[in-house]
Amino acid sequence: MKKVLVGILLIVIVATVCLGLSVWSAMRGVSPAELEAKYMTPADRFVVAAGARVRVREEGPEGAPVILLMHGFLYSLESWDAWAADLSRDYRVIRFDMLGHGLTGPDPQQRYSPEERAAFLGDLMDALSVDHAIIGGNSLGGLAAWRFAAAHPERADALILVSPGAYSINGVTETPVPPPEPLKVFLRTAPEAGVAATLARVVADPSVITPERAALVRDMMRRKGNGEAFIQSIEEFTLPDPAALLATVTAPALLLWGREDKVIPVEQGEAMENSMPNARLIIYDGVGHTAQEESPAATLDDVREFLNALKETQL
Repeated sequence: MKKVLVGILLIVIVATVCLGLSVWSAMRGVSPAELEAKYMTPADRFVVAAGARVRVREEGPEGAPVILLMHGFLYSLESWDAWAADLSRDYRVIRFDMLGHGLTGPDPQQRYSPEERAAFLGDLMDALSVDHAIIGGNSLGGLAAWRFAAAHPERADALILVSPGAYSINGVTETPVPPPEPLKVFLRTAPEAGVAATLARVVADPSVITPERAALVRDMMRRKGNGEAFIQSIEEFTLPDPAALLATVTAPALLLWGREDKVIPVEQGEAMENSMPNARLIIYDGVGHTAQEESPAATLDDVREFLNALKETQL
């Protein structure tokens, strides 16, 4: 009996050590070099902007009107693959991994608040010699996009926003809501099952999340340093009442929203349309928070119609 108990104790000790090593390894993250070798493409390069090294992907004819796209929280520039493949036929499509995300990795200056993200967009445009652009964004990227347009109307020709942040969610107002400890562990380790469950919540139809897409998101989350950057982003994330600021955004704006959005409810899209002087809202049934991924064909049709109308007004 004593031998059995000793054997069980040894098994428990070994299992505990293995689990601890697994968590420690996950928290260390994946090396940037490993991920860059796996995911960088010929259209990618690193650009230094205001002290940060940023992965940028540029596609489409040089000299064409620029469309600049920003992804959402936890995501990377691959979120726009479908749109970029279509729009780059006649636009210069530029997208990048935001600070603390993707292959860009953590910002040495920790500029993670919404205001700082909006300001950094201008820094990146300067580094790319882009004076003005049509600016698009999803979720966190959409929040940065319209805030940038409010601060720099001369640089935002138009806005294309997919479920952008604006109004209070999850109790966040002008005061951040600190992330609970279990969320911190998730962000630091990005366990496979947890990432899959998170992605399934973002969309209305989980079947659209392929194993390859889930693996890419998880890889980017596990890039060394990104977990801590995610936590710092939440700790600095504020959503003060945006109505007065939205009213100053005069650029033509297309708002695209999934009716089944569980992250930012569609009612907020309706409020944004009413607050912005030149905005139009389109709602997609059976679609969640990342309409550009979940319904690329339908959203692209509406984006093309918006862009064509924009061209006509500029003639």
